[in-house]
Amino acid sequence: MKSVKAEIIAVGTELLLGQITNTNARYLSQQLSYLGIDVYYQTVVGDNLNRLKQAIELASSRADVILFSGGIGPTQDDLTKDALGEVLGRSQHIYPEAMKKVESFFEGRDKPMTENNRRQAIILEGSDPLDNEVGLAVGIAVSQEDKHYIVLPGPPKELQPMFENQARPWLAKNVLSDEQPIYSKMLKFAGIGESALEDGLLDLITAQTDPTIAPYAKEGEVTIRLTTKADSEKEASIKLKNMEAEIRKRLPDHMYADQDITIEEQILLMMTGMGLSLAAAESCTGGLIMENLTRIPGSALVFMGGVVSYSNEMKEKLLNVPHELLEGENAPGAVSEEVAEVMADEARKLLDTDFAVSVTGVAGPGASERKPVGLVYVGLAERNRPTQVFQLNLKGNREAIRIRSAKSIMYRLWLRLKELQEEQIAQNQ
Repeated sequence: MKSVKAEIIAVGTELLLGQITNTNARYLSQQLSYLGIDVYYQTVVGDNLNRLKQAIELASSRADVILFSGGIGPTQDDLTKDALGEVLGRSQHIYPEAMKKVESFFEGRDKPMTENNRRQAIILEGSDPLDNEVGLAVGIAVSQEDKHYIVLPGPPKELQPMFENQARPWLAKNVLSDEQPIYSKMLKFAGIGESALEDGLLDLITAQTDPTIAPYAKEGEVTIRLTTKADSEKEASIKLKNMEAEIRKRLPDHMYADQDITIEEQILLMMTGMGLSLAAAESCTGGLIMENLTRIPGSALVFMGGVVSYSNEMKEKLLNVPHELLEGENAPGAVSEEVAEVMADEARKLLDTDFAVSVTGVAGPGASERKPVGLVYVGLAERNRPTQVFQLNLKGNREAIRIRSAKSIMYRLWLRLKELQEEQIAQNQ
């Protein structure tokens, strides 16, 4: 497949000062990857006309598609369209439909419109306007020779719908129109790091097979995007399914979904289908497991509740953890296999569920009970089955350890549910 290279230019001095986080670059990179457009560069430039022009000229020398976020508001330091117009040698003019929207906005609020607000309705000569469904500043898309430029607003609530509904169709028509349609599929993995996953698929990745394979990682999970071009959806589906089958064969105990969902969503789907219930007992994660579950619509069908027993006193009072396990000269302490086991057992009994998970550990930044940061025990209790406890030795800061702990026990639960499903299938055959 021919590679279309893109660069994202985020405009705004506030980005350089660290006053806001550049979430637009992440969103646009992800969306472009779905289209099969590879983002080779990301640039952040302040509100300075000369430096912005230099950034545009550099991007034009090395990318096919250049996307801008920000710098199209009403003030004098909103310079994106000015800079692009000068680089491309195109004049500016007011787009009437956008101007009507700006004027209507102020009329509806009975406020005088200052002259600088006219800047939000400016487009470049020969460009296609991109309607702003949420805000006032109109975006633009323009091609010159073999380069394509898309200017989007800075606020994510404005940028995202403009990209989805305006810029993406424009790209499909003007950049990808001479090629076969692009199809992609997401595969999700847990219990394995990006480097280990890549090692298991290295021959497929380096061979640049069709479909192509692109791995992405975040805390506790890894995603693979499969991308192919085909004349029809049926043809693409066959190619994607064949590659998916090969990957699943290599990593059967790590691929938990063939769609872009979290492991918690997959667990809830599985447990709902099997009529199973779940409880949780958390210490160092402070309710993160429960938050990850309950943010999902329909989780009440499976998740019955849980206990955040952060202190030793609450472990004793709420989960009946014996005092002699927590304190004393020979006590294993709160961060131990024994306590993780009791926490999971008691949470399951307390809420009368089929399963319960527990976590206790040292998230840091300092050691606790003379135990190192990153030492974590996670428990998995199941009705009529011995409780399992797993020791983790995690790296990272406090938040990373909390996230990885929560994801790790979800991975162990998924493995057990997968085993149950396979047993059911075998019994029905």
